[in-house]
Amino acid sequence: MAERPLNATAASLLGFLHEGSKTGWDLVVTAQERIGKFWSITTSQVYRELAAMERAGLIEAGERGARERKPYTLTEDGRQAFAEWIERDPGPENIRYPMLLTVAFGAHLPPERLAAMLDSHRAAHERQLAEYERDAAAHGSNRFALATLDFGIVYERAVLEWFDRVGNRLGQGQTGL
Repeated sequence: MAERPLNATAASLLGFLHEGSKTGWDLVVTAQERIGKFWSITTSQVYRELAAMERAGLIEAGERGARERKPYTLTEDGRQAFAEWIERDPGPENIRYPMLLTVAFGAHLPPERLAAMLDSHRAAHERQLAEYERDAAAHGSNRFALATLDFGIVYERAVLEWFDRVGNRLGQGQTGL
């Protein structure tokens, strides 16, 4: 059993291992594809967590395969640790949005530079919304994937609305300062 409560990164890796054995690299790719838009996990974090979870008996490493990659398998203690983690309240979120920090100090930028940044970020959010909408159409039968994608769709629409408002607030209309 885990000596300390699981952190969210370790728990997400255990969640992915419920699907079957995966190498560290498989877990990195899976995390990037499935939760990378809303939860940041670096390659170094994955390998650090795998080592700690192996020491704690939450996972077992198999024989090294191609490219010296080791497959990891969930143990019964790992299943129990994940079950305890998933039952916990996730706690409050913390908004970390670099564009907001830039806007907060926008008086220190030339207006045209801030406008260019806002336009660039708006375009990125428009692309992300379109991607989420395509993904939602493709995941029609997975209600958990759809619930997660719904958040992304609503979030992107809210951010795009904010871009409209920030231009108005700063006195320059919707698409620039």
